[in-house]
Amino acid sequence: MYTKAIQGQSFQKINKVCKCLPTTDSGKSSWAELVGINGEVAAHIIAKENPNVSVQIVKEGMMATMDFRCDRVRVWVENYGILKTTPHIG
Repeated sequence: MYTKAIQGQSFQKINKVCKCLPTTDSGKSSWAELVGINGEVAAHIIAKENPNVSVQIVKEGMMATMDFRCDRVRVWVENYGILKTTPHIG
């Protein structure tokens, strides 16, 4: 993974190029410490720590698009609302 600034925009290579990341620090991009807590609480913490992203709670078994978005974090929860995997930008 790398970051490169061109004409005031930052491009981040993950498998795709994302053009919407600002050149300044935009906050956290991953929240491993939240795994195992309530999904709604996790979503609130993520929104507070990085206000540049929208947070979506996705329940186990629900369909979701596979596109990469640098302004989105999905909180994947199991049937009881507990966070299953590390939330990250994408």
